[in-house]
Amino acid sequence: MSNLNRILVGIRDSKLSRTQTNILLNQLVSVSREITNESFVIKTIKTKGDVHNEKRLDQIGGKGLFIKEIEDQILKSKVDIGVHSMKDVPAEDSSDKLDIICWFKRENHREALLSNSGQKFFDLPPGSVIGTSSIRRRAQILNLRQDLNIKLLRGNVDTRIKKLRENNYDAIILSFAGLKRLGLLDQVTEELDEENFLPAACQGTIGIQAKRGNNLKDVFAIINHHETEIASLTERKVLKTIKANCNSPISVYSKIKDDVIVLKCEIFDHNGLKIFSKDISDVKNKHLSLADELSQTILKDVGQEKINELNNINDFNYSS
Repeated sequence: MSNLNRILVGIRDSKLSRTQTNILLNQLVSVSREITNESFVIKTIKTKGDVHNEKRLDQIGGKGLFIKEIEDQILKSKVDIGVHSMKDVPAEDSSDKLDIICWFKRENHREALLSNSGQKFFDLPPGSVIGTSSIRRRAQILNLRQDLNIKLLRGNVDTRIKKLRENNYDAIILSFAGLKRLGLLDQVTEELDEENFLPAACQGTIGIQAKRGNNLKDVFAIINHHETEIASLTERKVLKTIKANCNSPISVYSKIKDDVIVLKCEIFDHNGLKIFSKDISDVKNKHLSLADELSQTILKDVGQEKINELNNINDFNYSS
């Protein structure tokens, strides 16, 4: 730990990041005899993804845009830990000196639709403008509704909702987990079915990152959620093996019931055509071999060259 046994916590400079961090730390304080709220000092760090909040993520680097500056601060010992939305953390490790030392229990993994009219996704009139910053969500929308107009939407959650309510969009899609943590479920028109909108890997999961080999893993072990850890490592292993980046139109989700883990992946092209869909299962202690099995099936059926192509897109906005 840092001086005076206080843990320096690096987070993004956003309301959602502060809220998620407070939820996590309050949970630790509530179950620990040694840790109090005074044990932590929170330091907000502006990331490239937050600074350049009007551009498509893939156009300004794509990988790790919401975590790189925080990782740099950990490596320089300016903060002890970073708190991340794990959906934003690339599956390929940026440094062998860093590790995810705690996986907080996953929140609802689904997507949420917010619409000005109160109409659900399949009831939106043709030509409606729907906003998202996600290439994955874009492909899923096109797969289901080629008659909608998709428009790029960036900014924090409050900004995105404000743009919707100012009628720049007819509807927008956001993560249900983020809205729940912010207390904004009253804004949600529809919780989208995962059969149509399978989530991104690790959606709804918060992770704590630190340097390897320190004692902080022991501190946070009390709130580490083992099933979330297994599910997240499984999903991330698929992305890592097939060399997919955060902006690829790829959904990976695993769920555990009793001793069985079910792993599902869907891949789309940029026109919304579903080019891969498969789910497989095994006992949960074989989760990594399950990820390998699914990854090899993807590489056989889709091919590395095609996956590499999907990592790039020229035009985000779509008009029928």
